[in-house]
Amino acid sequence: MKWTDVQDIAIELAESRPDVDPRYVNFVDLRNWVMELEGFDDAPSRCGERILEGIQGAWIEEMD
Repeated sequence: MKWTDVQDIAIELAESRPDVDPRYVNFVDLRNWVMELEGFDDAPSRCGERILEGIQGAWIEEMD
């Protein structure tokens, strides 16, 4: 997965962290959790606030 795979990342986060409410996750933790996902292979420098906002939004939708 790459940073641009927002929906896939959101699904993985929802499955790997079912007890976490994504509305209250700070971007530092979110970035670290994404980089820890199995199958994630992209440079940390390619991630920005806009990408993290997209991931967080998709994760919130996934939880609903």
